[in-house]
Amino acid sequence: MCWIERLAQLSLCASVALVPFAAQAADEDPWESVNRPIFKFNDVLDTYALKPLAQGYQTVTPQFLVDGIHNMFLNIGDVKNLANDVLQLKPQAAGVDTSRIFFNTIFGVAGFFDVGTKMGLQRNDEDFGQTLAHWGVGSGPYVVIPFFGPSTLRDAPSKYIDTYTQPYRYMNDIPARNIAFGADIIDTRTSLLSSEKLITGDKYIFIRNAYLQNREFKIKGGKVEDDF
Repeated sequence: MCWIERLAQLSLCASVALVPFAAQAADEDPWESVNRPIFKFNDVLDTYALKPLAQGYQTVTPQFLVDGIHNMFLNIGDVKNLANDVLQLKPQAAGVDTSRIFFNTIFGVAGFFDVGTKMGLQRNDEDFGQTLAHWGVGSGPYVVIPFFGPSTLRDAPSKYIDTYTQPYRYMNDIPARNIAFGADIIDTRTSLLSSEKLITGDKYIFIRNAYLQNREFKIKGGKVEDDF
């Protein structure tokens, strides 16, 4: 998945005090001198390629269709959530995500309609990086990866493991696979357009702190410790 997926929870992070977290985040970024140029490269790529595509897509596509397509990609992502629920030995979460996949795929027209949420089945958000953290693997230093963006030494290789839960890896029709993967990227970028106004100050620092605190938020099950 493209690097802008990493910003998907900016709105969440912006609602939590980032200032007490800043000093800790700086300590976790010993390679800032290397990370910043890579971040700049990714930002330029986004500014002149991904963002215009997302804006154009949003402009010409009816909102109900944008929402439905987004739901379909979330339905695909629920497979990843389920796999990591199992690896983390979370039977209740696994049951919820299994039910979501079943009801959304069958009754939600391949996930176009999110009937699971309307039934009270709240979506979990898990990945292999969180699974490693669950079993005691530390995050390691913060890194910025070309094209993929914010990560850590633990989370970066985990992204590859998660691709085994995505359909693209198993599609033999290369043009169809590339179109589907590209559509997923544009859908994700479109969902972030309204969150950009939350970014203040040094963009690199804001996104780094937001990413690291969001990861802490997820790993600790929605609990973020601060210095207050």
